[in-house]
Amino acid sequence: MNKQIILKKRPQGLPEKDTWELQSNPVPEPGDGEVLIQQHYVSLDPAMRGWINDSKSYIEPVKIDDVMRAGSIGEVIKSNNHPKFNEGDVLTGWGGVQQYAVSNGDNWYKVDPNLASLPTYIGTLGMPGMTAYFGILEVGKIKEGDVVLVSGAAGAVGSVVGQIAKIKGCKVVGIAGGEKKCNYIKEELGFDGAIDYKSENVHTAIKRECPKGIDVYFDNVGGEILDAALARLRMHARVVICGAISQYNNKENVNGPSNYLSLLVNRATMQGMVVMDYAKDYGKAAQEMGGWIAQGKLKSKEDVYEGIENFHETFLRLFSGEKMGKLVLKVIED
Repeated sequence: MNKQIILKKRPQGLPEKDTWELQSNPVPEPGDGEVLIQQHYVSLDPAMRGWINDSKSYIEPVKIDDVMRAGSIGEVIKSNNHPKFNEGDVLTGWGGVQQYAVSNGDNWYKVDPNLASLPTYIGTLGMPGMTAYFGILEVGKIKEGDVVLVSGAAGAVGSVVGQIAKIKGCKVVGIAGGEKKCNYIKEELGFDGAIDYKSENVHTAIKRECPKGIDVYFDNVGGEILDAALARLRMHARVVICGAISQYNNKENVNGPSNYLSLLVNRATMQGMVVMDYAKDYGKAAQEMGGWIAQGKLKSKEDVYEGIENFHETFLRLFSGEKMGKLVLKVIED
């Protein structure tokens, strides 16, 4: 049987357990030109919260009674005349939160499990890593000597953003929640400074850590922290809007920035980014980041939990902060 997480309703605020339903259905058979993939891991990302809203976005919402959308990685266990993929190939793509997926191969990519662990391919070498790479390099346009501030700095995207900025010769300060995460980004990832938003005033701490201001702010959280960063922009600063996790479960209106006039005064730019816009260059990015990992310049951390039946409580770790690095759910049963 194929255990699947099915969307049953559109939540208001933080999703409750009955937002989804765990179902067991027969394992599907691949049609002509298709493959059957036994999924090993699925990626849990903050964007999933937006995908279950029935509102206009960069991607269609997940339909009620459909499998919950998610990035995934697994092994081809049956190929029915597929032109590219054979049994035994390890593929990563959009398989959803389920144990088996059938695909014609569109938007699935073959990876080498000998070069990196499978969770890494849906983390640092997957969508979060690509988001970090293109967000900081193409949108943030960092250059050597820039002062870079990153929120959500211990998370899947922020941790990679900060490390790439260090590789490129920037001063990097991260904002994270709690002493453990702040120590992690400084001592293990090499950030130059850390701000604990749970125990100190963020405005004051940004001034302390970035006394000359900020050249690039990479925002994963929105809300009051975005507002605090805007107040410290330097001339021609760049603000990258990647996410706003502090606002995703709001029942009222989104809390937008009141310090936006800083963009005018400092001739700064604020630009949103969606990783799918850079799909044609994923291969190039993965090759470069794979090289950095091999050289020890880029560290990858995955926080792996087991059991598809634990999807809901694991998903909530995205919003409680009870995780480090990339959140991954193992769905294959040993």
